[in-house]
Amino acid sequence: MLNTNGYVAECTGDNIFIIKDNVLKTPALYHGVLEGITRNLVLEIGNELGLKSEETTITRFDLFNSDECFVTGTAAEIVPVISIDKNVIKDGKPGKITRKINEIYRKRIMN
Repeated sequence: MLNTNGYVAECTGDNIFIIKDNVLKTPALYHGVLEGITRNLVLEIGNELGLKSEETTITRFDLFNSDECFVTGTAAEIVPVISIDKNVIKDGKPGKITRKINEIYRKRIMN
C-alpha cells in the first residue's frame, strides 16, 4: 500500500521490509506505518546480525530492485515476498538474510 505521497507504507495488515546491499530497510513511521511489535523485533534482530537498519522512504522502484523482501505481522509472523506486481524479486526465492531473521524470530517467540 502506498501513502498519500505515493511512497510505500505497508501491506494491508503487515509491515514491509526490503534488504538491499546488506541494509535492512522499512518505511519510517512518518509515512503512516503502524509501529508493530513484530516490526520492532525484526529491526532488533537485524541489528544483532550486524545489518545496518534504516527506517526510511521506500518507493516501488526500491521494492522491485531489492535483494530480498518480506512482510511481518503478529498473525503472519515473517513471510518472504518473491514477486510484487508480477516483478520477481532477485531470483524469485526467499533470501538467506530473510531466512536467518525468520529462524531467529521463531526461536525468540518459542521461548
